[in-house]
Amino acid sequence: MSTKRSVVDESVTRSSKKDGLMRVVEKGGKAASARPAAESVEKEKKQSLAGTQTLVRGLEVVNAVADGASSLADLAAAIGLNRSTTHRLASTLVELRYLEYSRNDGYALGPKLLQLGYIAGRQKDLPRVAREHLEALSTSTRDTVHVGILDGNRALYLDKIPGMRRVEISSQIGDRQPLRSTGLGKALILDATEQQWREYYDQEARLGNRYDVPLEEWVKRMREYAKHGYAFDLEENEDRIRCVAAPIRGVSGSIVGAISVSSAAQYMDDLRMRGLTFEVKKAADSISAALGHNPDSAKTGERPRKG
Repeated sequence: MSTKRSVVDESVTRSSKKDGLMRVVEKGGKAASARPAAESVEKEKKQSLAGTQTLVRGLEVVNAVADGASSLADLAAAIGLNRSTTHRLASTLVELRYLEYSRNDGYALGPKLLQLGYIAGRQKDLPRVAREHLEALSTSTRDTVHVGILDGNRALYLDKIPGMRRVEISSQIGDRQPLRSTGLGKALILDATEQQWREYYDQEARLGNRYDVPLEEWVKRMREYAKHGYAFDLEENEDRIRCVAAPIRGVSGSIVGAISVSSAAQYMDDLRMRGLTFEVKKAADSISAALGHNPDSAKTGERPRKG
């Protein structure tokens, strides 16, 4: 009987050891299979990081060329890499047409960037880009806000957001308004010469429209507006309506549009109008930045030449 129990115990012991060994082997197998997976994830992370760094370096090369670097030595110095790595990056950008290269002139921006710039310009139409800034400005001021462009000798209104006050502004989207009497119109021509200002004034005078501000007084005001980067409408275009306007600038720094805040004169005393100039200019600058304007690289705000 004891011999039989011993045999059974030995069998159980062997079975337990076997099960334990199988569990150990199974556990080891799982650990072994998990190890390559972890290594694969780590490898993917490193590859992703390397790809990001390569992309950033490539953009740095493009920016360096845009800033005037043309030789391989200049590029390498600008981005802080050795010549071999810089040459590899630049060669890839040449193949993709983001850069051009010639033995005489070195590296230059390529036709692909011109194509992308044209597409970006078409996508950034002024009313769409300006809309959120106009809405914010209308909300903060509670007044009517316009955006417009120069259309020949008139100001073309592209968008209008009515204010929250009980004030009726007669302008409509698509209206072509005078330049000399509207704040938006004056803002559109702040960069013009004094001779051009006089021509604009005379052209509208010949249309027979009544206007109470004499030419010399108007030119004097325009000088001040151009100096400070904003313009007023002091009940000149519509009875008992005043407005504050500021220009919008494009990539080159030239004026491509303007915005204005309009309200009844009772809400627009001289003190408030001066205070609004900061808010209106800030909104105009934000729209300009969204259109690609960089005040540090574009020459803006020059006073008009006497013509």
